Amino acid sequence: MRAKVTESGITLPRDWFEGAAEVEIRREEHCVVVVPVRASDPIAGLGSNPIMAHVDDASARHDSYLYGQ
Repeated sequence: MRAKVTESGITLPRDWFEGAAEVEIRREEHCVVVVPVRASDPIAGLGSNPIMAHVDDASARHDSYLYGQ
């Protein structure tokens, strides 16, 4: 595929990135690499499914409850 470089840059077909919400773009020597970002960051999901611990200080003393210290 060839694309004309305009004042705004170039346009790539959307179907090349099916299922991707964003892409990573980087320059490597004489190439431009565009990679779809598909995997979500597991850190972003922390706290999304909390449990009931029935204690008042679980967030402050979590090590004590996890490791019995």
